[in-house]
Amino acid sequence: PMNALGYLRVMFTVEDIDDTLARLGKRGAELVGEVVQYEDTYRLCYIRGPEGLLIGLAQELGQQTSR
Repeated sequence: PMNALGYLRVMFTVEDIDDTLARLGKRGAELVGEVVQYEDTYRLCYIRGPEGLLIGLAQELGQQTSR
C-alpha cells in the first residue's frame, strides 16, 4: 500500500549490470522482467530481493571508470 511505512523501491547505479545480476542471483535475488536499454544512455532492470524489496539497477553507458 502507498501509505505504508518504508520504501517501495530503491535504485542503485552499477558499473556492470550483468556481473551484478549474476552475483545477486547467487544470493537469492530474482530479475523482474528483463534488462532494457534506454537510448544510448543506460541499461536498466529491476530485481526482487529475498525480503521482497524491489531494487532498480542502472548501468550508465559510455562512461569509462578508472580503478
